[in-house]
Amino acid sequence: MKTSRRSVLAITVGAVALLGLTSCGLMGDSVAASNDRSIKIIVTESAPSQEPTKIVEKILEEQGWDFEATYVTDIVQPNHVVSNGEYDANFFQHGAYLEQFKEDQNVDVEPAFYMYSSPAGVYSTKYDSVDELPDGAKIALPVDPANNGRALALLAKEGLLKLTDGKSVIELSQRDILENPKNFSFVEVDQQSLSKTLPDVDAGFLFVRLGAEIGLTPEDALLFEEEEDALPYINIIGARPGFTDTEKGKALEAAYHSDEVRGWYANYLDGALGTPWDRDLEADFATWKKD
Repeated sequence: MKTSRRSVLAITVGAVALLGLTSCGLMGDSVAASNDRSIKIIVTESAPSQEPTKIVEKILEEQGWDFEATYVTDIVQPNHVVSNGEYDANFFQHGAYLEQFKEDQNVDVEPAFYMYSSPAGVYSTKYDSVDELPDGAKIALPVDPANNGRALALLAKEGLLKLTDGKSVIELSQRDILENPKNFSFVEVDQQSLSKTLPDVDAGFLFVRLGAEIGLTPEDALLFEEEEDALPYINIIGARPGFTDTEKGKALEAAYHSDEVRGWYANYLDGALGTPWDRDLEADFATWKKD
């Protein structure tokens, strides 16, 4: 079939028109993406996460962002809803929890930046020193795998247990106890209930925040973590990979790392929670993260 010049022109003009429509569509999508001034975050209902987030909301809204925070008590769904794109970020967990969760649940969430440190120790309302713990003492541990071995590591460091060599603290559990000369028994408890169960056991593991909420300081602990021991347990903002390099990610980090938020932590529980924002998160993770 012979194609006339008029047909060629018609086809050419149609193609150009189609290209123009497509280009306009792409341009519109690009402009829409660049004009997306919304940030959605899911946050645990606890003061160290909730109150700084309210400060961040004010800062970002003054900058023209549409900031939406959802507060929950659940510690499972926040990683799922970030991984599937329903939320941009979450604020409820430390690095060790995230790494364990990713291994168990196969979610696509990465540590974005540090928020606050939460060292912990072994406390007792019945004894003043670890040497006073009797044979067969009952000791409460957090049930979740990421925190389960922290008290065991402290007891082993003090020579009261012998554990499997060469394991990161985030991998330790009761299965790693090789020697227990004082026949300690361990009770696993939901982490939010540890302070409530402390009077019912001889000793128990407490995060510094939970201890402070019932009037206990690190100086009251029988054993307490050193800063380097607690690197896996610095609380983080979690987000999808690449989020920190976006305009949203940079705005969110700047707001959370503002002087106003730092001041809030300095005044909360007499500064029990540190703000290690100058630490190199990637370098820290490399010292303890599982392969």
